[in-house]
Amino acid sequence: MAKGGGHGYRITPATLLKAYACGIFPMAESADDPNLFWVDPVERGILPLDKLHVPRSLKKTIRQERFEVRVDTAFSAVLDGCAEPKPGRTETWINRTVRDLYIALHREGFAHSVETWQGDRLVGGLYGVSLGGAFFGESMFSRATDASKVALIFLCERLIRGGYTLLDTQFLTEHLERFGATEIPREHYQALLAEAVEGSATFYSAGAGTADSVLQLFSQTS
Repeated sequence: MAKGGGHGYRITPATLLKAYACGIFPMAESADDPNLFWVDPVERGILPLDKLHVPRSLKKTIRQERFEVRVDTAFSAVLDGCAEPKPGRTETWINRTVRDLYIALHREGFAHSVETWQGDRLVGGLYGVSLGGAFFGESMFSRATDASKVALIFLCERLIRGGYTLLDTQFLTEHLERFGATEIPREHYQALLAEAVEGSATFYSAGAGTADSVLQLFSQTS
């Protein structure tokens, strides 16, 4: 088990980036456990950006602009939202060590948040790590219907327009499967990862991030 604080080896933001480039990521047993452990799934969840499925009902929500979507304006608040208890999950793996590390990565320009707002209220969002042409999705949360789903679609639009080739979801969930996420063997993932991290992409692609730009990009999907 890797030590996140106290005596012994200390994980740094640079350590995290090297870990992602190798295909592993950290988690904690609970919010109260200061230690981290590394995870390297045998089957890895990914969301192929060229096969993204956007349900018609979600397109309608985007067209109606029920949410204002912002990027990197409330990163720590998104982290806290992802750590909130929710139905079926009373414990979170986001402990203080995780929070501090990802906030540090955000300050260095490697971690980003996509947020959904209703007025001054943050109602959903997600965060992840960007490295080369790969984006590693970490967690998402929702306090309003479709809030996290809209954030995911806006993230995908941004990644496609920015030249990313890999969206890593770590695990496959029923929620993500609806959008086209799938599982691939570790060896296949490692090959995709090696190519992606050597690529060049930008998270702040011109023209991304509006309801019109999202609907235009995904106009051919149903």
